[in-house]
Amino acid sequence: MEPTPEAGQPAGVSGGQRRRGPGRPPATGDAVSAQSILDAALHAFATHGYDGVSVRTLNREVGVSHSLINQRFGSKEGLWKAAVDHGFGQITRDLAGVFDPTLTDPLEQLRLWIRRFLELSAQHPELVGLMNIEGRQDTPRLAYLYTTYVQPAMSPIAGLLEHLADTGRIRRVPLRTFHFLVVHGGAASHTLTALAEHFDPSSPLATDEVARHAALVADLLVDGLRLDSPSATRPRSPE
Repeated sequence: MEPTPEAGQPAGVSGGQRRRGPGRPPATGDAVSAQSILDAALHAFATHGYDGVSVRTLNREVGVSHSLINQRFGSKEGLWKAAVDHGFGQITRDLAGVFDPTLTDPLEQLRLWIRRFLELSAQHPELVGLMNIEGRQDTPRLAYLYTTYVQPAMSPIAGLLEHLADTGRIRRVPLRTFHFLVVHGGAASHTLTALAEHFDPSSPLATDEVARHAALVADLLVDGLRLDSPSATRPRSPE
């Protein structure tokens, strides 16, 4: 049975302050990667919200000592920010390379961006889940998410929508409307999987289903915005 740390010496502390028996392996926390901790933290924050996450409980679930997360990230707030940067940083980098230089039609670039975003959201459903929670209240955390990730990611799309509207290719659409249709509409089934499976028992995160869903949503949105589409000739609802 693993010996317990000496009194007053917390488990998971490195730096030679704790005695180890002959041949004793490193503490469990020493072998847990930062990525594993951040993945678990991001999932917890996306499921329970900031206030609903206990760092002590997260330590236990990850399998590290009760003080390791605070030692690595400083505080619960530091852990939240590190988890957000870990998750949103990757999808932001992926989206930055979505536009295809071989496509000359900006309308097809828009279709490609929508499809690729939905495919990425299926790989990282916790990101939309986190935004669903944080977006309910105007907090410093939401401000950080918006200014650091949402606004920069949507800025190229804002320019693309403006260009397409200026050239008469699509009807003008507010960026806010477009954002919610794609992110919190099209990607909703990737986060609300239990509800999605009440409509259809097949998993919305299955590879084939993700590709089919992403292509369909992209076609519906792009064709609905096109000024030469049948829907564009229908009477508009009163403003």
